Amino acid sequence: MNTTRKVLVLGATGGFGGETAAALLRRGWQVRALVRDATRPGLSPDIEWIDGDAMRADDVLAAARGVAVIVHAVNPPGYRHWSTRVLPMIDHTIAAARANGARIVLPGTVYNYGPDALPLLHEDSPQHPLTRKGAIRVELERRLERAANEGVRTVILRCGDFFGTRTASSWFAALVKPGRPVRAMLYPGRRDLRHAWAYLPDVAETVVRLLERESALAVFERVHFGGHWIDGNALANAIRAAASQPRLRVRAFPWWLATLAAPFVTLLRELREMRYLWQRPLQLDNRKLVALLGAEPHTRLAQAVETTLRGMHCLPAADTAKRPAPLPSPR
Repeated sequence: MNTTRKVLVLGATGGFGGETAAALLRRGWQVRALVRDATRPGLSPDIEWIDGDAMRADDVLAAARGVAVIVHAVNPPGYRHWSTRVLPMIDHTIAAARANGARIVLPGTVYNYGPDALPLLHEDSPQHPLTRKGAIRVELERRLERAANEGVRTVILRCGDFFGTRTASSWFAALVKPGRPVRAMLYPGRRDLRHAWAYLPDVAETVVRLLERESALAVFERVHFGGHWIDGNALANAIRAAASQPRLRVRAFPWWLATLAAPFVTLLRELREMRYLWQRPLQLDNRKLVALLGAEPHTRLAQAVETTLRGMHCLPAADTAKRPAPLPSPR
């Protein structure tokens, strides 16, 4: 049986995993996904859904049988249980990849870096994280790098903050209120500082193009996705245009509230730890990615923001009519 275009996606009901699965399907890959309840409504009929849990090594090993790629896009929700679940899950993926000769795809984060690496993050920038989440992600990548010495292939695609229709728990979803018309915008940093944002459909297209360049990839590969490097004013203007609200107010994110609520609300405690990433410019150097692919998939900011707000049900009904999504343009 030809398994060269068969992939297992862990976390296929989430943002990165869901978009990547959809992009792979469009390019003719056979997609399998592990989910706790394969009978739940709303799952894509084009994906082979398998009951299982990424926290159980046997489930991951069985689901990965015969695949060429494992997309590891699974994380504990709401930043809970990272200390007990993140590393066991990557160990299970490594074991399954080793058994099947599969390449692992991991969405990398900027949590790995401390202020000493900012503002421009290169693939070899020092990883001195300030947070518990960052330390866990650094160890996760170390385990993948050690496994590469045994022949387990990995590509880490590091991105800025995700946005798109599948990112309900992202920073973008904190800027506006999902499910409600846009009336104001919260911004977590200084509006004149640039920040890296990654539009998920572009990221997913990048994953597919990397996998289709397997012969050009090293056994252990880190590449950075540039995405949209914009300041808060540019993002606010894009939201104003999409929502037809030229006077949309921009307010500062209430970090004081995150501090007060941190002992009681896990999400706010974890968000507070990442504040330093909004206090300086943050950019990812994508020159290596461009050298591999020739260009980085890139959707215009206006279109990406409008599609995201429409998917979050933040635009009036008149603006929610389905329109064909144009393909990302290279840059």
